[in-house]
Amino acid sequence: MIDIAEVLRPVFDGSEILTNEPDLTHYGQDWSRYLRPNPSAIVFPKEQDQIIELVRLARTRGLKLVPSGGRTGLSGGATACDGEVVVSFERMRAIIDYIEEDQLVRLQPGCITATLQNFAEDQGLFYPVDFASAGSSQVGGNIATNAGGIKVLRYGLTRAWVAGLSVVTGQGEAMTFNAGLMKNATGPDLQQLFIGSEGIFGMVTQAWMRLTAKPQSLRVMVLGVQTLEDTLRVLKVARQNLAVTAFEFFSKEAANHVTQHLGESSSLPDAPFFVLIEYETRNNADDAGVFTFDALYREGIVVDGILSQSERENAALWRYREGISEAITPRTPYKHDLSVSIHQAPAFLKAVNERVRQSLKGVEVIWFGHIGDGNVHLNLLRPEGEPIEEFQARCEPVGDAIMSIVQAFGGSVSAEHGIGQLKKRYLKYTRSEAEVNQLRSLKLAFDPDGVMNPGKVIDV
Repeated sequence: MIDIAEVLRPVFDGSEILTNEPDLTHYGQDWSRYLRPNPSAIVFPKEQDQIIELVRLARTRGLKLVPSGGRTGLSGGATACDGEVVVSFERMRAIIDYIEEDQLVRLQPGCITATLQNFAEDQGLFYPVDFASAGSSQVGGNIATNAGGIKVLRYGLTRAWVAGLSVVTGQGEAMTFNAGLMKNATGPDLQQLFIGSEGIFGMVTQAWMRLTAKPQSLRVMVLGVQTLEDTLRVLKVARQNLAVTAFEFFSKEAANHVTQHLGESSSLPDAPFFVLIEYETRNNADDAGVFTFDALYREGIVVDGILSQSERENAALWRYREGISEAITPRTPYKHDLSVSIHQAPAFLKAVNERVRQSLKGVEVIWFGHIGDGNVHLNLLRPEGEPIEEFQARCEPVGDAIMSIVQAFGGSVSAEHGIGQLKKRYLKYTRSEAEVNQLRSLKLAFDPDGVMNPGKVIDV
């Protein structure tokens, strides 16, 4: 049996290698809890040259590598199950440079998302990619999964904010793409292949990220609606009257879990569904928000609502949406992260809901998501006392039925959490065989020995 620490010693010193069981478990898995971590070691590179050496060592010694950021993913993309070496970017967190004229930040991949957001704030600017895990997720991981979050409706996905990348491929070659250039018409942009690739082609070692102007004063309203169709009626009116930055949806059951978790009573109106709208106001007055609410209420589209009057109240209303994942975590939810065209969302939700309730008796269903961009999160809550393995065995076959509905609606089996390991069996419902074959060709071109994040996204 090889001593993995000794094998890694030519590249890393003793302080940069961990092999004890608690650390292997901690660093070997992401937030998905349906896979058992089993890495052989954790390494902590501090610079790109170490990663180049590590990949070359891996090729010669038959090692497999799993890149690890904040491990906030939910598809097993950062879980090491088969003796791989986990490459943690915890010690590559620096903001290297800020180019004021270009409004660009050059940083290492381990930079925490919230650190970049705060840095932008210090410059009087804004980094708009945002989600509940911003305080622990890393920018490199955001790039690897093309992370979305709560402001996609206004600002787009992570891809829209990447102005350049440095990477190390599975061949151990360093490449730099664009390096902050706004225009670069020199053929296909290889950078785009690495954004959303989940680390199967190589690892990001440096990124140039765009910043933008800060939004003006933000307000939040939460509106109760009777039907899923009403959520899109609200969206239409809100777009006509407001500068919408986020448009979120959650069910009454989801809100109840949050209030129970917080030990508080709910201030929300009595309604089966809720819409949260964040929008810009041009001054301290919120005439547009009041006008929009009045119009929706008079037309019978909303049953009641709450309009914030301060940043503190903004945060209090956001808790109902952003606190859902934490509140239901003790129930080990089996999650599906799905998307369809915005106009199809109500019909899609109803079709999936009916199929789940028919197939999984006694399982509580929690819906929430970014319905303003067509992305909804289905959470199947494990009944208390049921072993995780048994619950997973019940949920997996139903997944194929759900994905058949996704396919019928022309949607995606993974809107923003990636494919990883847990969603790999469902890729065929979104990607054609020809597309998957092309992905295999790209994988072999960048990573001929299968060193990079093996077993994720596709089988080679």
